[in-house]
Amino acid sequence: MGALPTFDTALAASVLDWWHDAGVDLLVEEEPRDWMAAEPVRPIAFTPPAPTMASATPAMHGGVVALAPAQPTLLPDTLEAFLAWRLSDAAPETAWDGISLAATGPVDAKLMVLVDCPDRDDGDAGQILSGAPGRLFDRMLAAIGQSRETVHIASVCARRPLAGRAPAGLEARLAEIALHHVGLVAPRGLLLLGNAASRAVLGTELISARGHSHELDHKNGKSRAIASFHPRFLIEKPMAKAESWKDLQMLMGDMRG
Repeated sequence: MGALPTFDTALAASVLDWWHDAGVDLLVEEEPRDWMAAEPVRPIAFTPPAPTMASATPAMHGGVVALAPAQPTLLPDTLEAFLAWRLSDAAPETAWDGISLAATGPVDAKLMVLVDCPDRDDGDAGQILSGAPGRLFDRMLAAIGQSRETVHIASVCARRPLAGRAPAGLEARLAEIALHHVGLVAPRGLLLLGNAASRAVLGTELISARGHSHELDHKNGKSRAIASFHPRFLIEKPMAKAESWKDLQMLMGDMRG
């Protein structure tokens, strides 16, 4: 008898990450979709957290998405206090394995970048976006005249989830926290890299959010948000770099406007 086949969990996780970054989170949909139809730009309104027991279910009101807080706990109302809280035991990811990684870059940056979660090697490097994805990310920033020293970089999840994706029960809470973070930084431009970041801020899958400029309202003003591919996806699929460059050009156009 032959040996039993082994299951490569690392390979399976890598494949799931690849599809996740591409915006695929289901095999089929119940209703047909017209993929060629143009999608109108919709303003996104962020309601700051309030001490209420309301569930964190997005509610649609005339095309505006308003997120109700999932927990009665108020989030810190200054960026310094919020960043300290984000690494504390009060954060939702505190029970996950690994270490939490802090946001980096200027607190008053005109451009903020939000990714889904730290990569596997980011913990050892001590920063979000390290290794090969980080090197590609640095080149992307350089192409638009930016660098890590000028950009505020954060992630929806402060720690990497076991399967590379936040548990469904925490997605709404993490989205609320990410939106609060954006409101405290109040950047002129916001670059969302990957499907999870697009879902958290825009409430929309990456495949639908790409190619459009989104207006995000928050308590400190407005930001223009652009969704694009995560660098790890671009490494796996280099042909998508041309589309990513279009997204970066749209981002810079918004920031100059």
